[in-house]
Formats: sequence, structure tokens, C-alpha cells
Amino acid sequence: MATFDEALWQMLEQKAELIRNYLTTSRRQFLEREASDHTRPYPTNPYAGDYQDLVEAVGREMNHRTIRAWHYTRLVEDEVRNIRETGIYPGTLETLRCRLDAQARAGLLSAADVEALYTASPCHHPEQQPGRLGKFWLTSDPVRIDDGGVKLLLENWGGEATYFWLEDERLEKLVAGMGRARILEVGVPVEKTNQWLSAGRAVVGAFARTLGCRPDHGAFDLYTMEPLGAAAILAVHTAGETTFKRVGRGYPTGYRSIR
Repeated sequence: MATFDEALWQMLEQKAELIRNYLTTSRRQFLEREASDHTRPYPTNPYAGDYQDLVEAVGREMNHRTIRAWHYTRLVEDEVRNIRETGIYPGTLETLRCRLDAQARAGLLSAADVEALYTASPCHHPEQQPGRLGKFWLTSDPVRIDDGGVKLLLENWGGEATYFWLEDERLEKLVAGMGRARILEVGVPVEKTNQWLSAGRAVVGAFARTLGCRPDHGAFDLYTMEPLGAAAILAVHTAGETTFKRVGRGYPTGYRSIR
């Protein structure tokens, strides 16, 4: 909320009554239905149409703004240095191969290890490719490092592209021993993602909580299909650092998880 600009604040404050009316009505209807025998049709929220219009309008505004997002991974020092110098890029089979070859040159992998890890990658599978190739994935909200959704990402070098389908115990131990757990804090232009509407919903939800309302949790996953330069890297948090442990539970300052 502290990062909202004045124009966004004004847009939300002008619709405070609508937001409150929609969410309090939605909450009341939910509680009434939970207390019922569930045989009646779902009630209609009379404020739903205007509320959705507001969410979409805020989403269109957010499409001209940059949001802070988070990427959980495990990297060696050279990779961190490269990210600080050049930024991030969507993953492909070619970039996976380059990363593996770089670790072979550094003496962390043998040529046979490189081939085995490359061959085992789920990125070769046609059903896996649409969700993985050409995308760099992030999450809109900071997640605690003990969250099950990020634990394996922090514990295994190379992300799901390397560890996801591994069955060889030696290779599993190998990627788990490479690098250190990192959290990338990234400034992402919403227009470079597929999530302007989710951004609008999250912003309206955050404002609604200042009104005492209880919207759904607004966190969402997002991806960019374009590289983001070094200026987009706001911070790299590394295991062992105090801030790394505080992400999602006190960092950023004022952040409070509502999961």
C-alpha cells in the first residue's frame, strides 16, 4: 500500500463505498449460505457488476505501472554476478544447456552429468513446454522460505528444469549441493506479463483491507516472456543473510501475510 501513487489512491478512494458494499454483501451471503441447507440458488450480489468494472479499470491502470515480484531459486555466485550485471531472461532449452555447460567449465559437473541432466529435463516434453519454455516465472507476494511451494526451488540448483523429473539419486544430491538458495526481488512492468487483471484485483483487495473488509487473498503467479535488464533487479537475497530469513515475515517492511 505504501507504494501506491497518488492517482491510484484517488481512484480507489472514490470507489471506497462500492468496494465496502460489494465485499460486505459477499461476506454476508457466504455466511448465510454456509448456515443454510444449500438447496437454494446462489444469491446475486447487486454490486458485482460495478465491482468487476472497477477491478478491470484498476487493472488497466496497473498495466502502465511496475510491480515488485519474487523469484525463488538456487544459484552459484557467477550466476548471481551475471544477473546483477545483465538481468534475467526467459528459460529455453538453449539457456538450460548454457547453464549446464557453464557449471561443467567451473568443475561442478562432468560432461556426463551435463548430458544426463539435460536429457532428464521436463522441458523436452511437449505437454510441459507451454508452461515452461520462453517464460520467467515469479510470484506477486513474498513467500516465506519454509513454504512448501518454494522449498524445492530453494533446495535444488537449476529449478524445475533440472530437478523436477530426476530419478537418479546421485544427480539429485548433486544439484542439491550446488550454489546457495536465493530470492530475487524484481521490478516487473505489468505490461510485460499476462496478469494485468490479477494486478488490478490485488490492488483493490489491498485497499479493501484498509476499510476493514475481507477480500480473497490477492497473490498470483506471473511470468515475463521478455528479458528484464539489470535495473529490474531490486535485490538478491541469499541464504544466511538476515533479510533472506525475513522475506514474507517482516520484509518488505509493513508486509503482512494473509495466507
